[in-house]
Amino acid sequence: MSANAADCAQAVLEVVPLVMRTIRTEMRRYRGPELAVPQFRVLAYLNENEGASLSDVAEHLGLRLPSMSTLVDGLVERKLVARRPSAVDRRRITLALTARGRSTLAAAREATQERLAERLEALPAGELESVMGSLRLLRTIFASAPGESQS
Repeated sequence: MSANAADCAQAVLEVVPLVMRTIRTEMRRYRGPELAVPQFRVLAYLNENEGASLSDVAEHLGLRLPSMSTLVDGLVERKLVARRPSAVDRRRITLALTARGRSTLAAAREATQERLAERLEALPAGELESVMGSLRLLRTIFASAPGESQS
């Protein structure tokens, strides 16, 4: 049976959500009890979008500005996120992870990577190589998609 682009697209739509669900579950498991899921999502977003505004983060998480402001206040108090004046517009405040915020996120990612590796160990070496090749191809195709955010 030969594959075509429509079949591949259907398989991506079926498989990627399964993989993402596993990643989200593991990341939440290792985020630490001191972080609520929305706070952890803020850290992950800022890791990929340093200098984002409060509005940017609120839009990404689907929260209203007052709720997002309260959430970010807690992260700033715990020294996980820093507020900074924009280099372009001094009326605008940008958000960035602190070293502590980066290390909190990195610890969760490392633990998640270990759990994913445990699941992938069930595959024979040849199949692991096939998965890696497919992932490299997908990265090439989707990393260069014009006009799309990488987060």
